[in-house]
Amino acid sequence: MPRSGQDFSAADIMTSRLVTLDPEMDVFRAIELLLKHKISGAPVIDRDRRLLGMFTEKSCLEVMVAAAYEGLPANEVGAFMSEPADTVVESTGMLSMAQIFLNQRTRRLPVLRDGKLVGQVSRRDLIGATMKLVQRSPDHNRTLLYLSALREMQDSPM
Repeated sequence: MPRSGQDFSAADIMTSRLVTLDPEMDVFRAIELLLKHKISGAPVIDRDRRLLGMFTEKSCLEVMVAAAYEGLPANEVGAFMSEPADTVVESTGMLSMAQIFLNQRTRRLPVLRDGKLVGQVSRRDLIGATMKLVQRSPDHNRTLLYLSALREMQDSPM
């Protein structure tokens, strides 16, 4: 947990209990898992927990279109996963993650340690962490969101 006045890192807010998929898994089984767990996507990893890609709602739509037009030429998750666009490490700060979410269309950021998946930060995780910092402030009406962290107004450089 961050000290007062410091922002959270990916390690502080990541979800570490993830639904993960195997690249050779049947796509319809993967879709069932996303629906069962009410999630919009899941990391695809190898046996060593190295991130290979993401299987998302968009991947599910690609499966539907491929099945309709091409008779589903492939039925494994690996054929429909997207390349992992952005990843972060455990020490990545809130601002950096927010900037990635703003600049990319991704909803989640896989968190890697030594190239292996250890967790994931979603947009919602980041928003929730921000709100925790605001709510911890004794007077959150005077709390400002600075580019580097949430700080009290009296700590303002201006």
